[in-house]
Amino acid sequence: MSGDWSGRRLHFIGIGGAGMSGLALVCSRLGATVSGSDRCDSSYMERLRAAGLDPVVGHDAANLPEGAEVVVSTAIGEDNPELALARERGVEPLHRGRLLAELCAEKRLIAIAGTHGKTTTAAMVAWALRAIGADPAFLVGGEVPGLGPEGEAANAGWGEGEWVVAEADESDASFLQLQPEMAVVTNVEMDHHSRWGSLAELHRAFARFVAPARGLVLAADGLDWLTPGEEEGSASTVAEDGAGAGALVRFDASSPGPADLRLHVPGEHNLRNARAALGAIEQAGFDIAAAAEALASFPGVRRRLELKGARGALHIYDDYAHHPTEVRAALSALRELEPTRLVAVFQPHLYSRTRAFSEEFGAALALADEAFVLDVYAAREEPVGALASVSGLQVAQAAAERMGGRPVWWLPQPAAAARALADRLDRNQRLYGEWPVLVTVGAGDVFRLGETLVTNEAEGSDGR
Repeated sequence: MSGDWSGRRLHFIGIGGAGMSGLALVCSRLGATVSGSDRCDSSYMERLRAAGLDPVVGHDAANLPEGAEVVVSTAIGEDNPELALARERGVEPLHRGRLLAELCAEKRLIAIAGTHGKTTTAAMVAWALRAIGADPAFLVGGEVPGLGPEGEAANAGWGEGEWVVAEADESDASFLQLQPEMAVVTNVEMDHHSRWGSLAELHRAFARFVAPARGLVLAADGLDWLTPGEEEGSASTVAEDGAGAGALVRFDASSPGPADLRLHVPGEHNLRNARAALGAIEQAGFDIAAAAEALASFPGVRRRLELKGARGALHIYDDYAHHPTEVRAALSALRELEPTRLVAVFQPHLYSRTRAFSEEFGAALALADEAFVLDVYAAREEPVGALASVSGLQVAQAAAERMGGRPVWWLPQPAAAARALADRLDRNQRLYGEWPVLVTVGAGDVFRLGETLVTNEAEGSDGR
């Protein structure tokens, strides 16, 4: 039974984000009075309006209601005028991770963490549990077609069942506030260099995350951080004597679940995601065969190998990949479709990540037949100090060194990138027949390039 939220007034600064919008929707569903703002409009803002909320575009102190709790994410800077006013009023902001933990404490929690795949795996768990009648609550970091009312897309919902499925985010350590009954860790790699000083530190954090769980699902090839004696009271003892987290399931691309598991979404990485999801579902006591059957119709998550449309014979996909492992997985999955030519348009995300992984990004992009590299999407970072010399050019150079003469384009200006893409893609269609593929890759706004190409085609334009 859910607690009484009707007496709470919550104002979300950055309400249009994938995670924040889901929290806002659920809090409103539970009876709280919800308001919020974001710097720009988005599909998440549209979904909030459809649910009866009225998010404001643009940050202004006037947006903050009297007497409201203020919810923020790590992305909100101290100079935000709404946050500044809240502090003047003596209101201590509530981090989104703390609010997520409050909501998850209302039900039995299946929490999915990991450097890669956590959004898709969490969505798969929610999809399968919904299909077999468990009616879970869910909070995931992406839009899933079919999970919303009347088959619409959704990133959050509050079902009447006893379980809640939540994506657990390690980027700002907020996952350590959760108390999962079932925990899934898809993999552990360095990604958020501004938060974690070393891989060892990150390993210790994941061990703390899984410690409360009685059921634990781990990647079979990623257990180096789960070693006895690393930390008192942590889940590091699970593999030895069953203490701490209790039952342990190790998964890879072949277990658990039926050997012939078939998915609508492509890629070996999605098979691994599905096996992890099935492991959690089985640990929670549900019929794994029925869950596996349900996953055959899982439509995927938007911005995860999402087919955006076509430009003539060219099929245009988009993927949120922003780590070299993810870029490699996305391009490998599209290679399974056997396109006549695979073109990747990559936008690095964050200066710190680009500095750390420019060589690895270049190696991953070498899976394409042709690569376009844009400049860095800064998000919350500034190119100052040690980051001052970082740009997408380093990634383009690294890709060119590995592509054996295949074309690599460095296009730092979005307008120039759109023109060059239109010209090159029309040429590719003439040369490579009926099944060339383009994929926009990155966690920033690179997807808009693909959408522009599709829109121009629909309008009969040549895109120039």
